[in-house]
Amino acid sequence: MPRDCRPGPGPVLYVVCVPSDRRDVSAWRPRVPGVVEVFHARFTEYAYPMHVHDAWTLLIVDDGAVRYDLGRHEHGTPRDTVTLLPPHVPHNGAAATPDGFRKRVLYLDESLLGAELIGAAVDGPDLADALLRERVGRLHGALRRAGDELEAESRLALVGERLRDHLRRRERPSARPDPVLARRLRELLDEQVTARLTLADAARLLHAHPAHLVRTFSTTYGIPPHQYLTSRRVGRARHLLLDDLPPSEVATATGFCDQAHLTRHFKRLVGVTPGRYRGDRRRLT
Repeated sequence: MPRDCRPGPGPVLYVVCVPSDRRDVSAWRPRVPGVVEVFHARFTEYAYPMHVHDAWTLLIVDDGAVRYDLGRHEHGTPRDTVTLLPPHVPHNGAAATPDGFRKRVLYLDESLLGAELIGAAVDGPDLADALLRERVGRLHGALRRAGDELEAESRLALVGERLRDHLRRRERPSARPDPVLARRLRELLDEQVTARLTLADAARLLHAHPAHLVRTFSTTYGIPPHQYLTSRRVGRARHLLLDDLPPSEVATATGFCDQAHLTRHFKRLVGVTPGRYRGDRRRLT
């Protein structure tokens, strides 16, 4: 791996080498029902801020390790585990080793895993299951090969079955309902992802004080409303970029002011610019 080398301090002649920031990504949408996106990445110094996805995130780490916060608790992903992050629950992520990490991710829709399993996934997102780890790796292999869609669907069915078995064994008897106001604000944000909704508009529509709205939403979901909305917009932008739309059109279609606005938030949440993300996908096709 590339390293930055520089003389060490003091009169002793030696060289200090540290890992340089490296960001390699590949992303595509396979023709396999239930798989929203495949995302492969290698990061050294990049750290994800708190964000959400509108799909289930199935993650395996091939090199290094990742640490992240989910449900107000810290977790880690060593190489022998499978990590399953539920939709709409804020999380972050950063390298837990000096040389960074290499990961493979599948984003799965709720046709494979239902919303009733979210609570169980928050309670235990890291699964120490060697057979599941092997099956997920083989699924990634099938998804890279054009013409192997049936194999990928078959492997996905087995992965989904094993994930459901894990989650249902520790499913909570009854999930604590979201506070009504916070849920209504989230629904409003979901309905108007691309609109220029202001906090004042939301307060008027929901008959609540703006500050109370922000506090309630942040306490319930662990993320402020604006950050949630930006995550949703970036999620839509990823889909459109995988459809080969240029970043300038994607910015307009997803509610960002302009391409620069999209680029700033996209790079912060995904680790690369929209153009780089779209370009890496095009090299795979």
